[in-house]
Amino acid sequence: MLFNFMIFEVLIKFHLQRKYKLLLLIICGGFLLVSFTTESLRIIYSRPPSEWPAPAVDDGVEWKELGVLPAGPLSNPNDSLKKIIELGKALFFDTRLSGSGKISCATCHVPELNWTDGKEKSIGHEGAITKRNAPTIQNSWYYNRLFWDGRSSNLQDQAFAPINSEIEMHSEMHEVMRKLSKSKGYKKMFKEAFGSYEIDPFVMTEAIATFEKTITSNETKFDKFLKGNKNALTSSELRGLHIFRTKARCMNCHYGPLFTDNLFHHNGFPQADNSPLDKGYYLVSHQQADIGKFKTPSLRDVIRTSPWMHHGAIIKMDSIIAHYQKGAARLPGADTLIQPFSLTPKENQDLIQFLKAITAPPVSFQKPVLPL
Repeated sequence: MLFNFMIFEVLIKFHLQRKYKLLLLIICGGFLLVSFTTESLRIIYSRPPSEWPAPAVDDGVEWKELGVLPAGPLSNPNDSLKKIIELGKALFFDTRLSGSGKISCATCHVPELNWTDGKEKSIGHEGAITKRNAPTIQNSWYYNRLFWDGRSSNLQDQAFAPINSEIEMHSEMHEVMRKLSKSKGYKKMFKEAFGSYEIDPFVMTEAIATFEKTITSNETKFDKFLKGNKNALTSSELRGLHIFRTKARCMNCHYGPLFTDNLFHHNGFPQADNSPLDKGYYLVSHQQADIGKFKTPSLRDVIRTSPWMHHGAIIKMDSIIAHYQKGAARLPGADTLIQPFSLTPKENQDLIQFLKAITAPPVSFQKPVLPL
């Protein structure tokens, strides 16, 4: 920057025409502005989040500020809960819960893939293609409702559905109970976890749900930044944070520590193929206004949980950002929160860099040895 001022001073000494001096002043000022803006953002966002600039959100949106990853509800379980978690962990990975004996909960929620399966749509019983993309189950305890369409209100209820689904695990609960009751190892584990050798669907799904509450995201660069390491974010990631909160309007739907409003929206993406219209949340609420609405996913670890959307048809983050820049008015019923905005190519990349900064590899995990 000193070099630019030296040039300017030399030009003045040589009495160049006023218009050239003015032009050079503008150029040098532009360099200063870029430097000042980047440094200002680091100063501003180094303050407590309560002192950050107000985000760009529409009237009526009850947003919450972004924050550090919260501890899961079972981050410090007592000894009795540890037994239930251990049981639920075994059940989650056990293919005996499926009719074919080939599929477990972990088939569609793989620890190494941040608890997704990396497929557009999951593969179920005898190669059947499921209806929707398998979302991550990290931080699933945070949601008010589960599944893309919100048909379950808690993790225990959610655990029933895939087991009984004809195209997923294709099993019957009484048959699962028969298989588990034949296992001496499981009978011992149920006894230690619940105080009884009796095995029934309710205690089984309670164990699975309890285990799932322990599955949380890993700490990200953004978490480290919020905890005081003000150099944890690069200049590009920092600009991306500001764009996320303001120009790109992301915080209309993705806010709080988990980057989700816990609500349902029609995001304007068309059907991915020629399949019948997926009515989404309407299937639960039966309200006409909810046709095509789906749960707002958490953006934590978003870069590692592709392909995206309920239909799993989007594989490039650039495509998602381009869609939202155009707004969602192209389809009837699309959410009015999704209004057009404009990003330069550099801003687009800055935003993606911030999404990478809220993404981390999964927490180290050791798979269980299944009981005999």
